[in-house]
Amino acid sequence: MGNLIKVLSRDIDNNGGNFFLDFENAQPSPAERQVWEEVNEVLTEALVVLTELQAYSGAGEEIRQAIQRPGEERVQEQAWAAVVPLVGKLKKFYQFSLKLECSLRSLLVALTRSGSSPTQHLEQEQALARQFAQILHFTLRFDELKMTNPAIQNDFSYYRRTISRMRINNLSADEGNEVNNELANRMSLFYANATPMLKTLSDGTTKFVSDMKGCIRVLKEQPPSSVEGLLNALRYTTKHLNDDTTSKQIRNMLQVN
Repeated sequence: MGNLIKVLSRDIDNNGGNFFLDFENAQPSPAERQVWEEVNEVLTEALVVLTELQAYSGAGEEIRQAIQRPGEERVQEQAWAAVVPLVGKLKKFYQFSLKLECSLRSLLVALTRSGSSPTQHLEQEQALARQFAQILHFTLRFDELKMTNPAIQNDFSYYRRTISRMRINNLSADEGNEVNNELANRMSLFYANATPMLKTLSDGTTKFVSDMKGCIRVLKEQPPSSVEGLLNALRYTTKHLNDDTTSKQIRNMLQVN
């Protein structure tokens, strides 16, 4: 993601700064409409996610009582009843991160396709560029709220400990619960990061670049007569192939043998 921003910044500099991005009034063109509508649904949900995260107060008192009075079944049940719906919210936030990653990929495909420079993409597809900025804004805000709310980690840790205890006691730990063990493991990795949403976008960008490398590698492995035309199209129509910010691996893959 940093490399993308670096490319955009340098390209703007090379154009003498003659560039205007209308973040307030940018409207999707017919060519942008499909991607814009898909991403817009996710951004609308993002507002709900932020509102719910901001209001997340946790079950700290119930958990403290359960830890201090382990022998009282009623107290344990109260803590569990308080934590389960909260973990349902954490599940929703995690699942939203997967939607956001898909939206980012759609935007990257649209804003980096060959035929135009990065600045031209921003000039011609301002509505999508605005959505890209909105995703970054949401990401920073989500991670800020997460980092300043220790209840998130505390609630989820208590949930996982209770699930483990239920298994040890041969009780059904997954049936009827908001999060089964497999999903809990994935969520644990997500919330273990100080900035989980930013890591999601970073990983998504890395996958996007890796897929590009994979496509080129597959082409290189085919009989030259069947794919040379496609490789030449990549070699000679990709404007920034030889830029310093383009991966050396991609440049090497497209070298003429």
